[in-house]
Amino acid sequence: QVQLQESGPGLVKPSQTLSLTCTVSGGSITTNYYYWSWIRQPPGKGLEWMGAIAYSGSIYYSPSLKSRTSISRDTSKNQFTLQLSSVTPEDTAVYYCARVDYYTELPHEYDYWGQGTQVTVSS
Repeated sequence: QVQLQESGPGLVKPSQTLSLTCTVSGGSITTNYYYWSWIRQPPGKGLEWMGAIAYSGSIYYSPSLKSRTSISRDTSKNQFTLQLSSVTPEDTAVYYCARVDYYTELPHEYDYWGQGTQVTVSS
């Protein structure tokens, strides 16, 4: 059974870069045809798909966040990472990594999730 675990700082200052890592166990991030994504949920709001990295290494971003988002992977560690630059308090959210076996930007279609990690943007 695949398991995902987010890690990273829980507090980031405005204008800085948020960096999170998702460590995957029980399966390889290069296995056909999985897509590994970052999804967030601000307080009182719905889930927002941020972007994904495919089994092939192809990367996809939400148009609304593309200018500030970078997703990468380390296949030797079976990890993928999120960097979100120039953060503001509006980026405060629970951040999740998740997996699905086809390309989709709809969070409810993802079948495996990490437990989520709270990130607060505050000075």
